[in-house]
Amino acid sequence: MVALERSLFMVYSKDLSDNFIYLTSNFKQDRAMTTKKVKKVEKEKKQPINVEEEQRIRKAFKDKDWAEIKSSDSWVIFKVMSEFVEGFEKLAKIGPCVTIFGSARIQPNNPYYKMAEEIAYQLVQQGYGVVTGGGPGIMEAGNKGANRAGGKSVGLNIYLPHEQKGNIYIDPDKLITFDYFFVRKVMFVKYSQGFIVMPGGFGTIDELSEALTLIQTKKIGRFPIVLVGKKFWAGMIDWIKKVLVVDGMIAKEDLNLFSLVDTPEAAVKVIDDFYAKYLLSPNF
Repeated sequence: MVALERSLFMVYSKDLSDNFIYLTSNFKQDRAMTTKKVKKVEKEKKQPINVEEEQRIRKAFKDKDWAEIKSSDSWVIFKVMSEFVEGFEKLAKIGPCVTIFGSARIQPNNPYYKMAEEIAYQLVQQGYGVVTGGGPGIMEAGNKGANRAGGKSVGLNIYLPHEQKGNIYIDPDKLITFDYFFVRKVMFVKYSQGFIVMPGGFGTIDELSEALTLIQTKKIGRFPIVLVGKKFWAGMIDWIKKVLVVDGMIAKEDLNLFSLVDTPEAAVKVIDDFYAKYLLSPNF
């Protein structure tokens, strides 16, 4: 009997010991994980914030007196006017042009770069000049193709903290650099007889939606808008059809405001076919 009790006690003691070790091990693991998470959060808190961005946010909320507002806004008006005047004077003389939009981040070895260059080359062969945003990537490819074909190569550049600087393929007398996006966008729309929209990011989508809106609302006359790259644009177009059209946000007929192609030849053909019926002129 004593031997049996002693055996049971030893088994029971071993179970308690095993459970204690298991619990202790888990506790240590949990505590280690918790400590790691706390250190990670503290590290994230200690990471330096963007001082320039912080200053810009604070400046936007800073109260100004009437004198400051009047002085600042007056100079902005004159700056905007000067950009409009320069743009109108230079671009009024260039003749019919097509604008090529696309990402500034695409490299020369990318197939879309080569495609944009070829589209620009063929446009010049058909008698058009080429306008771009003046920067690298697709914009550079467009200017390069126009330059190679001996045509007009226009760059509407803009001051940005990153990405954008004028490329070497723009005609020196046809480079304009803007401070204000909205002035630059007016120039694109006013002096382009067509938009070629290559793959791109927010800026490209912004220009595309701006043009579609102006045509849809009849603020400007219709001109051809050509999206290049069926695979790239498929997701967005699918969303437009299944969400915007189905929910009644746009009319089904609005899908006819743009064309979707996959080759340089097809892109240029859309432009040519459209203007076979119309006289080329500024849009407004």
